[in-house]
Amino acid sequence: MAISDTPESTGKAGTTTTTTTIPQVVSDLRRRPSATVVREVSDSTSKTESDNSAVRDIGTDGKSCEDDRNRSVAAIESENPTSNGNGGGDNIGNVDDRGTDFAAVKLAYRPSAPAHRRVKESPLSSDAIFKQSHAGLFNLCIVVLVAVNSRLIIENLMKYGWLIRTGFWFSSRSLRDWPLFMCCLTLPIFSAAAFIVEKLVQQKYISEPVVVLLHILITTAAVLYPVFVILRYDSAVLSGVTLMLFACIVWLKLVSYGHSSYDMRAIAKSIEKGDVVPSHLNTDYTYSVSFKSLAYFMVAPTLCYQPSYPRTACIRKGWVVRQLVKLIIFMGVMGFIIEQYINPIVQNSQHPLKGNLLYAIERVLKLSVPNLYVWLCMFYCFFHLWLNILAEILRFGDREFYKDWWNAKTVEEYWRLWNMPVHKWMIRHIYFPCLRNGIPKGVAVIIAFLISAVFHELCIAVPCHIFKYWAFIGIMLQVPLVLITNYLQNKFRNSMVGNMIFWFIFCILGQPMCLLLYYHDLMNRKVKNE
Repeated sequence: MAISDTPESTGKAGTTTTTTTIPQVVSDLRRRPSATVVREVSDSTSKTESDNSAVRDIGTDGKSCEDDRNRSVAAIESENPTSNGNGGGDNIGNVDDRGTDFAAVKLAYRPSAPAHRRVKESPLSSDAIFKQSHAGLFNLCIVVLVAVNSRLIIENLMKYGWLIRTGFWFSSRSLRDWPLFMCCLTLPIFSAAAFIVEKLVQQKYISEPVVVLLHILITTAAVLYPVFVILRYDSAVLSGVTLMLFACIVWLKLVSYGHSSYDMRAIAKSIEKGDVVPSHLNTDYTYSVSFKSLAYFMVAPTLCYQPSYPRTACIRKGWVVRQLVKLIIFMGVMGFIIEQYINPIVQNSQHPLKGNLLYAIERVLKLSVPNLYVWLCMFYCFFHLWLNILAEILRFGDREFYKDWWNAKTVEEYWRLWNMPVHKWMIRHIYFPCLRNGIPKGVAVIIAFLISAVFHELCIAVPCHIFKYWAFIGIMLQVPLVLITNYLQNKFRNSMVGNMIFWFIFCILGQPMCLLLYYHDLMNRKVKNE
């Protein structure tokens, strides 16, 4: 809608006569948002004393005048919500400048002024819901979540009492796990062996095929040695899981160290021969064997080896202390949820694949919420708090340990976002090497999931002393889920169908089911042994 805003002024003998219409004032407000707004609107050369007094009251009154102005401006803005950059008469609502004259605004927004100027959608309509902030609704969800869970905690304590055992963190049985502790302390031996191999090949004492064979033997022993120790001694499940996680991390790091060193040697040999090295190859690092670089890599929060890393300037000691306090608090929350909620639910359940189907569904649904809370606390403790603490102490600069996996629209996107150290290792040492060797993309993805499934099974089955392959099957089932969610995302574009499917499988069908399966298989094994 066109708005005429051409002012007409005539100067006669020092007298200025201004013919002002409503659209003219609107245009003046739009063009001059500063404090230099005309403070008088008059059609004569003289004013009465009462008019001057009224103008002075508007400009110089105290709190009451300022409050009236704020209320009027707020009312105008509520009638005409606008955004920066919009043209036309919509900018009449932008009158929050303190220099804007209240009298001019009153004259501008007359009863005949148009209140509806353009086509607008309701804030919750499908076309506008994702174009605005939902911070208020997010705050509401947080308040409701805190209130509901506080009531549930109080109700649980009143009904069942304090269920946390005194030996939850440490007990006399933990002393029997000293072989696992000693095994964990001896894992650096394999790193030293890998360093010796690289030193020998640098001095050209051994050939490349021998180097590859020795690295395979070292990495395999780094995993089989902890597996043998755990199966040999009847240790606590938590101690076995911890040792297997350390062993898997050492295996991943040693594979990266051997593979990266092999690649740097190949690039160095090509340069020595005078071959043309493709521009996309990394020639920033020259091949060298440094024990200091290897030692730093083995403790750094990364799984991909390189001779040097981006480093921060200093260590923020106060920040580290605050993160440690958070880590202790959230670990306590995890322990409380496990002992107060998850353990009683699991102990009072049946095997999900045996017995009443409806009862099994009810147990899985009841277990899904506390299991989700524990998993989220674990993610926050490890990937955010612990890895950032370790990175700060080591001045490790690249701290992208995760991305916004909670917004993943497909299962494939989730696996690319939630664990960045493992994702970078997979694409660096598994996925792209497969593609370079002519393996199809789909097969390379299956190989990556296969390796992930094997290590998930090792980290759970070995400490539990049972091999039912539930974790292996659960990871391999991600492959068809990747295809399904990709198909749904391509069919329903700009939708969160894949995200909802991911959360449903993740919260309800996946982890709670695996937890029940492993618990009952573990209990059955203990009963048979007794």
